[in-house]
Amino acid sequence: MAIRLVIADNHPLILIGLESLFHLEPDVEVLACCRDGEEILQAVRRHRPDLLILDLRMPKKDGLAVLQELHEEKLPTRIVVLTAELEENEALRLLRLGVNGIVLKEMAPRFLVQCIRKVHAGEPWIERRSVRRVLDKLLQREAGARELAGVLTPRELEVMGLVVSGLRNETIAKELHISEGTVKVHVHSIYDKLHLDGRLALLRYAQDKRLV
Repeated sequence: MAIRLVIADNHPLILIGLESLFHLEPDVEVLACCRDGEEILQAVRRHRPDLLILDLRMPKKDGLAVLQELHEEKLPTRIVVLTAELEENEALRLLRLGVNGIVLKEMAPRFLVQCIRKVHAGEPWIERRSVRRVLDKLLQREAGARELAGVLTPRELEVMGLVVSGLRNETIAKELHISEGTVKVHVHSIYDKLHLDGRLALLRYAQDKRLV
């Protein structure tokens, strides 16, 4: 049985190239080619493809917005993201939205073909060489956040985030609608609990934990 695809990219030449690539595969059928987010949603709802090949940078509705809607609708279509670049926060959100495969456009076309076969068979495909660094940093960040949550109170975590972003105590007080004296108490409590001696040390700590 053929692997039924919907493919989406906002660049016509890339879309034509993808369609040509998959037409060379006898067991792959391209059901629709989409150039914006609204077209993608309509095509997936209409055709119920096995896989959606999705670029994140789409007009009208970007790829993340499309993924969010498909995730909420619980459609059975598996999703492979094909993108030129991947930011850390995007990678984490993609995984949380149930993306089954991630391939960077710099990779050879054969990797995309291998990816759709793996994903169609129920296996995840994360192109490790290209995105492993991003995923490792995300894992470190989550581990650091969990570690802090076990030490600091929710308010202290909030204050710490504002401190490492460079805000002064007076500005933090206005931001959180508390007194400057209360901010100072929270800041010193953070220093004590983390065994640090000032803002520079706190910033370095946050950087080491991949929190900034």
